[in-house]
Amino acid sequence: MKRLILLPAVLLTVWLIAFKPTDKNFSTMEEYSNAIDGPYVLYRNDSMIVHYIDSSEGTGPMLRTLPYKASHRENVVLKIRTDEPGKFFEVKLKKKLTNEKANFSKPKVMLALSDIEGDFAAFRHLLQGNGVFDSNFNWTFGKGHLVLIGDFVDRGSMVTEVLWLIYSLEDKAEAAGGKVHYIMGNHEIMNMNGELDYVHPRYMQHAAMMQVPYINLFGNETELGRWMGTKNVAEQIGDILFTHGGMSAYINIMELPLKSMNDSVRKYRTDTSFNYPSPHAQILFSDLGPFWYRGYYMGNPKASMAQVDSTLKLYETSYITTGHTIVANRIATLYDGKVINTDLQHAKGISEALLVEGNKMFRVNIKGEKLPLEPLAPASSVTPIKN
Repeated sequence: MKRLILLPAVLLTVWLIAFKPTDKNFSTMEEYSNAIDGPYVLYRNDSMIVHYIDSSEGTGPMLRTLPYKASHRENVVLKIRTDEPGKFFEVKLKKKLTNEKANFSKPKVMLALSDIEGDFAAFRHLLQGNGVFDSNFNWTFGKGHLVLIGDFVDRGSMVTEVLWLIYSLEDKAEAAGGKVHYIMGNHEIMNMNGELDYVHPRYMQHAAMMQVPYINLFGNETELGRWMGTKNVAEQIGDILFTHGGMSAYINIMELPLKSMNDSVRKYRTDTSFNYPSPHAQILFSDLGPFWYRGYYMGNPKASMAQVDSTLKLYETSYITTGHTIVANRIATLYDGKVINTDLQHAKGISEALLVEGNKMFRVNIKGEKLPLEPLAPASSVTPIKN
């Protein structure tokens, strides 16, 4: 892994101070018609700056910027482009951001998926096909829970739009009695602490246009950064433990409650020194941590059944569901059905989600068809792919 340490964003301060806040609401469809990236919502003292990258016909990317009073943020309506030309969805900024809980009761229905990696079209098709939202991005999943198991950033070219869609679905789900769980993967953490090898080049270009180091776009001076900072790296929902990579034997030995684990990662998520002050933090951010671990699928030695059972006992669950490592062209189970892998190559048109209805589990595709959830064959010719 390449570790990058970035200097403080002095230019950001200069850039934001230069603007005088206004009450203008940037919300007419015409003003968004040529947007190719954004919005990026940045804060400085009592000011809030909204950046879009615009591309009018016959020109290259251009920066568009509007200042607001931060105290009036609840009145700002953002329109976000989609993969469908000319189609947008609206986002209102949240009234309050609070850290997520780590333990939840089991809902009647859950849909879980991972590793979208900025592929808005694949994300949309899979969620619309399974009744999570309609063609206008209205929540239609009722009291169901949508579980997103990390790596929704990097590689793809619609990362910002994917994040705003998750952001907006949270409030819509809550209003209907449902829930969206966005669990951080290794790529979310990498974006926060400066490991940027997998960022699509367009985002580096756009950050330079805004005169903001890319890492700062996921820091505490932005809306998306503050929001992502409230997320967990592991959650227990009913009898299922969700985490992007998995739980190593070292994590089992630590016996950390999920809340303590999440709080520790949250505390150091933007640390670019990688010199963590405690052994617990060092393990959490290492290859043995919950968002990096691959031992269920590869390595020498691989995780044993006893290790898996130890994790299940520790967190009082029956299943562990991960993403992070591609092992097949379908969602598959391992360890006698106790471990479920959801990582697929969405960019290649291979998209499925895990559907949990009561005590029954299925694979579902973009058409919403229920398919059997089956074990990975021991003689499978598919080699695990690092992701």
